[in-house]
Amino acid sequence: MFGDRGNGIGLAGRPDFALVGVLRIPEIQTSPWRSLTRRVLFAIALLFGAAAVVYFGRAGYRDNSGDELSFLDALYYATVSLSTTGYGDIAPITPEARLANIVIITPLRVLFLIVLVGTTLGVLTERSRQAFKIQRWRHSVRNHTVVVGYGTKGRTAIDAMLGDGVAPADIVVVDTDLVALEAAANAGLVTVHGSATQSDVLRLASAQNASSVVVAANRDDTAVLVTLTARELNKAAKIVVAIREAENTHLLRQSGADSVVVSSETAGRLLGIATTTPTVVEMIEDLLTPEEGFAVAEREVEPSEIGGSPRHLSDIVLGVVRAGTLVRVGEPEVDAIEAGDKLLYIRRVGK
Repeated sequence: MFGDRGNGIGLAGRPDFALVGVLRIPEIQTSPWRSLTRRVLFAIALLFGAAAVVYFGRAGYRDNSGDELSFLDALYYATVSLSTTGYGDIAPITPEARLANIVIITPLRVLFLIVLVGTTLGVLTERSRQAFKIQRWRHSVRNHTVVVGYGTKGRTAIDAMLGDGVAPADIVVVDTDLVALEAAANAGLVTVHGSATQSDVLRLASAQNASSVVVAANRDDTAVLVTLTARELNKAAKIVVAIREAENTHLLRQSGADSVVVSSETAGRLLGIATTTPTVVEMIEDLLTPEEGFAVAEREVEPSEIGGSPRHLSDIVLGVVRAGTLVRVGEPEVDAIEAGDKLLYIRRVGK
């Protein structure tokens, strides 16, 4: 059920080349024409570089007539050499014919080689590049966020993180749905194909080095298994889980979840509130949307605020986080702000 635990064999133990297609590192998409133009310009640069070498060493070259080589002769020699055309069987002897060979025939040879071998070389190069990127990523990724499930909840959670300034490169998506993973990759996210209930899949996502894990599975029992596996791999990561039924909350807590969001009950409460006070729901949505309006945020206490009351600050403070525990404003234990506290407050977006 949990994969190859403890034996070091499985996805995480495979060589990087074998992980191409399972672990996908996003890359900047470029136009095919731009890529083709770069290759042609590079080929032209090589051609002129070879011609310069021949021209500067022209004392060691002679053509059939015994004359010293001009730069046009050197360019022609480089052209027939780099294009592996051959020597001497059919050779243009006038400058006009040689110029035509350089300007017309050589581009046709280059285009022919691109059409003939470009696809095969492109596939081999792409796999090698992906394997190198996977190797580099696995050695460098730290303190990232692993999101299990790229459904509606997972996408919305990622949108919220991106809105709060989290870089796409710091988010790894794990899912079994290839269509969902393709959408995540197009959004610039690192993706892992597999079931997050298996420890090897989470190791491949480097969950053992993550700072947080978001579990947005479609089933509550799957969420429990993923949470157990993630907590076993990483004792310090913050694990946030979304479930459908409130009765499963204690199972998630026992499995190691730090925060549990009951999606069905939360939606039900908002629906009930909307029937009488829809503006309250509008404000809640505003607070949960970091791109505009207001947002709930957390910040460190400033030295000038120590000893004062959180209710007397210019910011609207909702609570004080002390020693990792949230205490609501109005409770006597947070009447005075202490060093090391954090403030949970309402922030205007853009401030």
